[in-house]
Amino acid sequence: MNPLTSILGTIISGFVLSIIIVFALGPTGVNPIEIAVWAHVLVGITWIGLLYYFNFVQVPAVGAALADEGGPGPAAINKYVAPRALLWFRWAAVATWITGAAALGHMGILKSAFTLENFSFASNVSIIGIGAWLGTIMLFNVWVLIWPNQKKILGIVSASADEIASAKKVALMASRTNTLLSIPMLLCMTAYAHNLPF
Repeated sequence: MNPLTSILGTIISGFVLSIIIVFALGPTGVNPIEIAVWAHVLVGITWIGLLYYFNFVQVPAVGAALADEGGPGPAAINKYVAPRALLWFRWAAVATWITGAAALGHMGILKSAFTLENFSFASNVSIIGIGAWLGTIMLFNVWVLIWPNQKKILGIVSASADEIASAKKVALMASRTNTLLSIPMLLCMTAYAHNLPF
């Protein structure tokens, strides 16, 4: 049986291959910091990948579908794609925040990162702390602004036409804000180990 014929088989195979690489090339023993960082990167890619998908692909596609008179319209995207993508999106956001906090905790810098080293901005811990705060703001936007408004837009909860129009604006602006914040957030996350590029 080919594991690539199902998403579950593909994911399990990816984890099996990762374990083989660890035991073949890595040192003996389990490194909880590296496991937390790896999990953080894995779920973070899922979250930010979906964020970029929504902003760069789905929103423009729905707009084009609405403008296409006599075309299929956005119903398929809004009925079949968006709810599933939003499910992965919002839970990947939670998993990203939790694994990021776990990584900072295993590194012993959770408190100093979130307090930006008592607002001293003294080292790379402050850089990753800024990234952690940006990620926290983005998580807030997902659960407090984007998801409740998307439920109105997609008809998951009942809403009037005016409420849906308002929900579209709020969800779009929160999503665009997250796209904007993701760029410096990713810089801060990678700069922790390698310093800022300039």
